[in-house]
Amino acid sequence: MLFPMPLLMFYVFLLLWQYVIQLYLFEAKLEILCTRHNLRTRMHLFTLPLICIWFFFNKNANSLEIMFNSSILQYEVLETLEFTSDRKRMSVVVKDHINGKIILLSKGADEAILPYARTGQQTRTFSEAVEQYAHLGLRTLCLAWRELKEDEYQEWSFMFKEASSTLVDREWRLAEVYQRIEHDFEILGVTAIEDRLQDGVPETIETLRKAGINFWMLTGDKQNTAIQIALSCNFISPEPKGQLLLIDGKTEDEVRRSLERVLLTMRRTTSEPKDVAFVVDGWALEIALKHYRKAFTELAILSRTAICCRVTPSQKAQLVEILKSCDYRTLAIGDGGNDVRMIQQADIGVGISGREGLQAARAADYSIGKFRFLKRLLLVHGRYSYNRTAFLAQYSFYKSLVICFIQIFFSFISGVSGTSLFNSLSLMAYNVFYTSIPVLVSVLDKDLSEETVMQHPQILFYCQAGRILNPSTFAGWFGRSLFHAIVVFVISIHAYAYDKSEMEEVSMVALSGCIWLQAFVVTQETNSFTILQHLAIWGNLAAFYIINWIFSSLPSSGLYTIMFRLCRQPSYWITIFLTVTAGMGPILAIKYFRYTYRPNKINTLQQAERLGGPILSLGSIEPQPRTIDKEVAPFSITQPNNRNPVYEPLLTDSPNSTRRSFGTGTPFDFFQSQSRLAFSSYTRNCKDN
Repeated sequence: MLFPMPLLMFYVFLLLWQYVIQLYLFEAKLEILCTRHNLRTRMHLFTLPLICIWFFFNKNANSLEIMFNSSILQYEVLETLEFTSDRKRMSVVVKDHINGKIILLSKGADEAILPYARTGQQTRTFSEAVEQYAHLGLRTLCLAWRELKEDEYQEWSFMFKEASSTLVDREWRLAEVYQRIEHDFEILGVTAIEDRLQDGVPETIETLRKAGINFWMLTGDKQNTAIQIALSCNFISPEPKGQLLLIDGKTEDEVRRSLERVLLTMRRTTSEPKDVAFVVDGWALEIALKHYRKAFTELAILSRTAICCRVTPSQKAQLVEILKSCDYRTLAIGDGGNDVRMIQQADIGVGISGREGLQAARAADYSIGKFRFLKRLLLVHGRYSYNRTAFLAQYSFYKSLVICFIQIFFSFISGVSGTSLFNSLSLMAYNVFYTSIPVLVSVLDKDLSEETVMQHPQILFYCQAGRILNPSTFAGWFGRSLFHAIVVFVISIHAYAYDKSEMEEVSMVALSGCIWLQAFVVTQETNSFTILQHLAIWGNLAAFYIINWIFSSLPSSGLYTIMFRLCRQPSYWITIFLTVTAGMGPILAIKYFRYTYRPNKINTLQQAERLGGPILSLGSIEPQPRTIDKEVAPFSITQPNNRNPVYEPLLTDSPNSTRRSFGTGTPFDFFQSQSRLAFSSYTRNCKDN
C-alpha cells in the first residue's frame, strides 16, 4: 500500500521536529549540569547533529567489528598489553583492515598517560579537566593513541614474544618491553564517571564508628575524588568538626618533614574532640614504609581515620601488616581483584560480590552482596558468635575440670592407689552424651535482641575489650569448677560413705550431682530460652537416667541394678537436692548482687527488654586507650621559628576557608597545597579498637 506524498512528507516533518526537540532538551540538561558544577559548555545545538556514533557489536577471535554511523569497520587485535598496578594503564595494538594502519590505543590514570604525551601537545587542558572532574567526585580515565610503523611494530613484536615466553624475571621483562612502545601518545580525551555509593553506606560507617571500629580507606584513585566521596559517605567530617592532614612529597626529606608535621598535630589533637584524619598518596607511602616505618607505625596508632590513595595491591597488604603489628584486629573489605592481597593479609577478609566480579568474594572469609550488610555481620552475627564461642570454650574446660578435681580428691582418701571413682563407661559417656548436647544448643543463645544491638552499637566495646573471655573470666570458671567438685565430693562421700554402701553407688551419686549441677549452670548462663534449649537441657537430664537404667538392667555393664536401687532411696534425692542447693546458691547470690548493685550496660539493656521500657542513652562506653609500644621510637621534631600554627579547612571552597590558630607551642605548618588532597574508594580496612 502506497502512502500519499503529502502524508509521507508530514510524517517526515514530525520525525525531524521530534529530533530537534530532543536535542534542545539534551542541551538544556547539559547546561543545567555544567552550571551547577561551574563547567563551561562547548557543545551546542548545531554541533549535536554532527556527533558520530560508534557501536561495538561483534568480536570473532581477534577480529573486532565496529559500526561507525552506517558503515562497519573491522580491526584486528595484534597484541594486548595487560594492566598492571605499577604501570596503571592498559594498551592494545590493533590493525585497520581498510588502510592497513597499526594503531596503539591506551587508557589509564592521568599520571600514567599525560607524562608520556607527545612533545609539543598541550596537556595542561587535560590536566585541568581531570582535576575539575575529581573535585566533583568523579572517577577519571585518560585515553591516548599513536600510530606505529610497520618495521617498528615488527621489531617490538619480536621482543614482546620473547619476553612473554621467558621463565626468568618475566614480569620485569614485560614491563621493560611495554615501556618501549608506550610513549609519544596523542591524547584523545578524558572520561569521567560517577561511582555511586550503595544505599546505606554513610549510615553503616557512622554506626560502626559508634561501635569503636576505626576505618582506613585504601584506593588507587585520585586525591580530590577521595575527599568528595569520603565526605559523602561520612568517612570524614567537614569543617569545623573535622580536620584533614596531608602527607606528601617526592623525596625522603619532603616526606620526613610532612610526616613530622602530621605526627605533631596528631599528638596535640589526641585529647580534643575534633575528628582528625590524614591522607597519603602512594609515592609518599612507599618512602615512609621504606625509611620511616616506625614513625608511620606511631601515626597508625594515633589515628582513627586514614585515606591512602594511589596505592598498589602490595601496599594495601603492607598497611594491613603494619596495623596487625600494632596488635590491632584487622578486617579488610573489598570488591575487586586489587583487594585480594589485602583481604588475605587481614585477620578477617570480607568480599563484596557485584559488578566488580567475584575475585574478592572468593578470596575472602565472608562474602556479602552490599556494604550495608557489614553492619549486621559485625554487630549481630559477629557479637553473637563471640559470646557463644566464649561460653562454649570456658564451659568445656569447666565440665572437664569438675570430673578431674573429683578424681584428685578421691585419690587422697584411696591412698593414692590409682583407683578411679568412676567406671570407664561413665567417663566415656560423660563428655559424649551427658554434657555435650546442652552446650551445643547454646549456639542459639542471644543475650540481647537484634534490634537492641543495632540501636546500641557501643556495646561492641565489651567484645573488643575481651570482657567475656579473658584470664579473669577463665579464673572464675576455674574457681566454679573447683567449688562444685568440692561440693559434689564432700556431700556424696558423707552421704554414702558407710559399710553397706557400694563403690558403684558412691560413683553414681557423685556423677548424678555433676550432671544436675551442670544442667543448672547451663540454665543460669542461658539468656534466651527456646523449646529446643529446654529439650536439650532437661531432656538431656532425663536421658541420663534412661541411659543408666538401661545399663543397670545389663549384668555385664558393671552397673547392674545400681540406678534402680538409688532411685528408690529418699536419701539419693535428698543428696542431689543438697548438692544443687549448695553448689548453685552462692553463684546465684553473686549474680544477683552484680545485676542489682553493679550492673553493666548489657545488664541494663537486658532489664529494659524484660520490662519493655526504652533505653534513651547508655552513656559513654569507651575502650582503654592504646599505648604506643616502647619499640616505636618517637620522631624528633624540629621546626623553624618562622612558621605559624595554622591549618587549612577540608575544602578550599569551605565557608571557613580562612586560616585559624589551634594551639600554642612550637609553630609549624602542615598544609601546603589543597589541590593535592587524596581520593578514597570504599575499599576499606577496619581496625578493631
